[in-house]
Amino acid sequence: MSLKSFFWPVRLACAALFLFLLAPVAVVAQGGPPLLTDDPGTPGRNNWEINAGYTQDRARGDNQYETPILDINYGWGDRIQLKYETPYIFNSADGQKLKGGPGDSKAGVKIRFYQNEKLDLNIGSYPQYQFNNTQNSVTRGLVYKGPQFLLPLEVTKKVGPVDVNLEVGHWFTQQKGYWISGLALGHQATKRLEVLTEVYSTGSPDGERDTTFDFGGRYRLSRNALFIFMAGRSFLGPASGQSQFIGYFGMQFQLGRHLRDDEEKEGKEKEGEHAHTRPGAFSRPMNAAAMR
Repeated sequence: MSLKSFFWPVRLACAALFLFLLAPVAVVAQGGPPLLTDDPGTPGRNNWEINAGYTQDRARGDNQYETPILDINYGWGDRIQLKYETPYIFNSADGQKLKGGPGDSKAGVKIRFYQNEKLDLNIGSYPQYQFNNTQNSVTRGLVYKGPQFLLPLEVTKKVGPVDVNLEVGHWFTQQKGYWISGLALGHQATKRLEVLTEVYSTGSPDGERDTTFDFGGRYRLSRNALFIFMAGRSFLGPASGQSQFIGYFGMQFQLGRHLRDDEEKEGKEKEGEHAHTRPGAFSRPMNAAAMR
């Protein structure tokens, strides 16, 4: 294994860390659906966040869809999040007939173990265990043989009007493990619309790599419902075998105590008082819930 292959995720981490050190300003930053990059944000005590969506990953000779993909999250205390996710997968490869079946499920626990309100710096980890639901999906090539385990580190900070989120981690698999790294940026463009962009990479120790960029957003439809969307692709062309289109389109439902908290926050804002959104999440109007 070469040093270049092993340390490639560190390059993105160093770039993001440089941005973090530029500005000691408040942060309310968040990754998670519809983005690939995750964050240290949690929903808050006794709050629920449910994401229901459609995803697509299209490369040369291979198309994969997840529909529906259901992602359920619960805030166990103020700094811990419990997660369960499961999709139904469809795949068509090299012109073959479309096949479908249950995808892998993920169970995870997110812990925000560092929170500095003065610097508004948040650091957390989000270990996730991925396992096969049926052997049939493995046999038919819809999923890889499990189980798999992700061990990541997430950091958030704000640079001027832009919220910055960094994630670096490693997937331990039955085949060869691989690294992940993501850098996500978000900006509250209007009271209802948050615009997002990210660069996300996966790579194995032997040099295989897939790096994509995307743009998306979250649009609030009501107090507890948002439309979430993202679309992007690889930096390289079809001959690379990397993703030529990735997308996420769905709904996010936020349920629980945060509805009452938001009403109190809005009242304070009208009185001219300073009100904080939930630590570790991209700022959103009328809400402070985390993704994923």
